[in-house]
Amino acid sequence: MKNIALFVLTIIVICLAPNFSFAADKTRQEAVAERGIDVMPFDLKATTHIFTKRRMGGIQQVVVKNDSDATQIGLIREHLKKIAAQFSKGDFSGPARIHDAEMPGLAELKAAQPAEIKIQYRELKTGAEIIYTTKNPKLVAALHQWFDAQLADHGNDAMAGHDHSMMHPQ
Repeated sequence: MKNIALFVLTIIVICLAPNFSFAADKTRQEAVAERGIDVMPFDLKATTHIFTKRRMGGIQQVVVKNDSDATQIGLIREHLKKIAAQFSKGDFSGPARIHDAEMPGLAELKAAQPAEIKIQYRELKTGAEIIYTTKNPKLVAALHQWFDAQLADHGNDAMAGHDHSMMHPQ
């Protein structure tokens, strides 16, 4: 009888485990969205974060879902321009407030010398982007970890971009 009860309990745990993980992720995504209001002036539901890993770093884009939403485009540009300037000085306090100080990759990015990562802001028709470039493989790995953490934390408001050069050796 004990074995049957243990077997049934095991099956229940196995079946419900994915739901617990999803609930934890969803709860974290909701908390990140709430904290993000204090840092990001644009509406997360009206925008998409796109994180594209590249061999020498990556590209972080924020674009509007509605191409004619001039207000959100302006807010995206204002925010990304501001954080690009902060990141260039080694100030990653915004992501730490939104995601937490233990965010994967963040400690390495904060410890880098400002000249080790080239950070370039650029406007897009539907938003803006920050291009991160470094020759340091450890910082490339940190950027990629940081991108992955943001993808997980922003959930449906984020997506992975695609860089074809990552698939083909040079």
